[in-house]
Amino acid sequence: MAKILYVEDDPNLGFVTKDSLEEEGFEILHFSDGKEAWKSFKKEKFDLCLLDVMLPELDGFSLAEKIRVQNQQVPIIFLTAKSLHEDKIAGLKIGGDDYITKPFSIDELVLRIKVFLKRNAISDSTNTSDNFSCGKYDFCFSQLSLTHKSDVQKLTHREAEVLKFLCERKNQVIKREDILTAIWGRDDYFLGRSLDVFVTRIRKMLSGDPNIKIENVHGVGFKFIC
Repeated sequence: MAKILYVEDDPNLGFVTKDSLEEEGFEILHFSDGKEAWKSFKKEKFDLCLLDVMLPELDGFSLAEKIRVQNQQVPIIFLTAKSLHEDKIAGLKIGGDDYITKPFSIDELVLRIKVFLKRNAISDSTNTSDNFSCGKYDFCFSQLSLTHKSDVQKLTHREAEVLKFLCERKNQVIKREDILTAIWGRDDYFLGRSLDVFVTRIRKMLSGDPNIKIENVHGVGFKFIC
């Protein structure tokens, strides 16, 4: 049974969402403020974090930053107000994997959660076919790791998925919408901007090899050269 950290200060929404997710077979630990949620995260092992942005004591972004210091791999989905588009980009910049806007349907939320949990199961496997050579780097998708000499960098699930997509299409022009559809399952303006955030992070991770480039192809997407 997957254990989910759910942080939402609206008591009505929190109760309904927790109850609905438990009916789907998830174990839900629900907190109404970020500070108590952080105390729990330090003690428990969670498979996914579902964080509201506007929280008392410790907001969702600050909580996510703390979580990312301790754990790079656990998926984080932000719950954002529909009108606050900047929340979506800000959350992804600090290590979030996805967002869902309020009001949302439980069916959509369950689908997003199951996608991440399925990918977790794949990443936890010992499948060696997910090893890639990126110039001087060795990338292991199943271990979410990027190795150069003795230096090992850990990736989030989204970072690993984007890098894997690029590795499988080296030296090809890759359409932005193809990446978004394959990884996020949808293509919209704010996801496009979030993709830029992930590409920037991956560029930084690969900066130790000057021969590796992720070129922007204007109006189309990217080209991964290594």
